[in-house]
Amino acid sequence: MSDNRWSANRRTFVKTAGAAGAVALAGCNGGTSGETDGTPTAQFILNPAEADVEITQQYQPMFEYLESEVEVEIEADRAESYTATLQSMRNDQGEIADISPSAVIAGEDILDIVGVRVAYGAARYFSTITTTPDSGIESLSDLEGELVYMGDILSVSGTLVPLTILQDAGLDVGNAPNGDPGNFEAEFSDHTTAREQMVQRDDVMAATTGAFSSAPYVPQEQFEEMSQDFVDISAEYEGAGDEIESSGTELQLLAVSDPIPRAPLATRSNWDSPVKAELEEAILNVSEDDLSHGDDYDGEPLWFTGVQEGSIDDYQPIQRVLDQLGLEFEDLS
Repeated sequence: MSDNRWSANRRTFVKTAGAAGAVALAGCNGGTSGETDGTPTAQFILNPAEADVEITQQYQPMFEYLESEVEVEIEADRAESYTATLQSMRNDQGEIADISPSAVIAGEDILDIVGVRVAYGAARYFSTITTTPDSGIESLSDLEGELVYMGDILSVSGTLVPLTILQDAGLDVGNAPNGDPGNFEAEFSDHTTAREQMVQRDDVMAATTGAFSSAPYVPQEQFEEMSQDFVDISAEYEGAGDEIESSGTELQLLAVSDPIPRAPLATRSNWDSPVKAELEEAILNVSEDDLSHGDDYDGEPLWFTGVQEGSIDDYQPIQRVLDQLGLEFEDLS
């Protein structure tokens, strides 16, 4: 990263996240690659996006596919936070990671981008800001003085992009997500929790989440009125509103972001193993069938259907988000 990309007066992002990340890693077994019964092992760190998803089970087809293509044993760990995912890679506790787009920028010096994940033909996705129909909130400006529930502080679609949307609407984002917003309140967790807290709590006026979490509860016509890009690009458009009747929950759309590059799969740059190149090639060649569970599986399916070749250049839109917010990632090591 060139020295002139950041200005000296920028705030340091996640000033206290180093300690938080280290604590969060207590929930991550960690360990470096080695051998089990003569077979090389690789630690796959899983990024926690939704609280109600058994992500290790969700990823099982990917693990089985990689083990069938490469002589390797995949050992999976679910990190406790987005920060912990990056921390584990920086501390040589993982070899492969399902990582957030924001962590790509933070970990540019220690990560190799293998590819961008594709969901049903789309390598880009969307962030949303929603409210409940009876909240009295009609526009983003109405959120001044109110409580907004957001995603993880490193989540692009759950927090960082929504902050730029709120800022563009005239709200003062203050020191968020590393501190308090200026003229509204914020709480942080994950996509599912943000949405559910808004529905369950009268004091939460809006939720900022990825469209994968909100779209099933938003009538499709609302997306049609607000974003042609969402209609044309989003993998979530077809299923928009599908959960309203069965769940009894309907959300009101306040904002939709511009397209965001989907999260990548990455390997640790300093991982010196003959299986690294083989695994990277296998990841890029994975098919939708390879990632599918059997008919007897009743859990959440894996959200992506393939991986296309990618690089750090694909994540320049994330760099622009950080620039707009005046954020800088601190070295988390």
